[in-house]
Amino acid sequence: MANEAHPCPCDIGHKLEYGGMGHEVQVEHIKAYVTRCPVDAGKAVIVIQDIFGWQLPNTRYMADMIAGNGYTTIVPDFFVGQEPWHPSGDWSTFPEWLKTRNARNIDKEVDAVLRYLKQQCHAQKIGVVGFCWGGVAVHHVMMKYPEFRAGVSVYGIVKDSEDVYSLKNPTLFIFAENDAVIPLEQVSSLTQKLKEHCKVEYQIKTFSGQTHGFVHRKREDCSPEDKPYVDEARRNLLEWLNKYV
Repeated sequence: MANEAHPCPCDIGHKLEYGGMGHEVQVEHIKAYVTRCPVDAGKAVIVIQDIFGWQLPNTRYMADMIAGNGYTTIVPDFFVGQEPWHPSGDWSTFPEWLKTRNARNIDKEVDAVLRYLKQQCHAQKIGVVGFCWGGVAVHHVMMKYPEFRAGVSVYGIVKDSEDVYSLKNPTLFIFAENDAVIPLEQVSSLTQKLKEHCKVEYQIKTFSGQTHGFVHRKREDCSPEDKPYVDEARRNLLEWLNKYV
């Protein structure tokens, strides 16, 4: 995701070599990756991609991890067939690329996925998790859709100029201390606004020493000093879903 002032320095990080436990389906006008929970408890989670798209193995890995904890998960193609950002892309073209992929302009896709989860998967309780670009999308849907019982926004850009506090249901925000994309001042501003105005449960957690992408773009065998933070963030994500969905 991009800061308004300069392009996003996201890199692909450690791309997992991961095949996936789910399968691809057509959901109205978009494709999606779905993993069914072995024990159907009527709960589902929408997992929203980062700039590298819905087919990134790391995002599917996270969806499968969530599915293994009692949820049907779905990773829709929120770019609706448009090309994802390529790791070797020219960053000077990124702002132009982003104009046609607005993380706050996804309501048509969200509505289609909600219909699919309710009608095809019999989901009665639904949450949402998103990374980077998807973190912004989570923030948007948690302010618009009361159907989402819980949201987890993982390193999503925060715009000072917009309403950021009218959350409908409990939302967890995960940030990295050394995030080149999201200055800590943005996190502080969000914290203050939520403290003053938010009417629902929320939590903001910043992980020390970590960088943008640490939760879902690092291998399981990442450096020993980082692994506890990666594990803790993933655990917090699951605990939030388990508590509120």
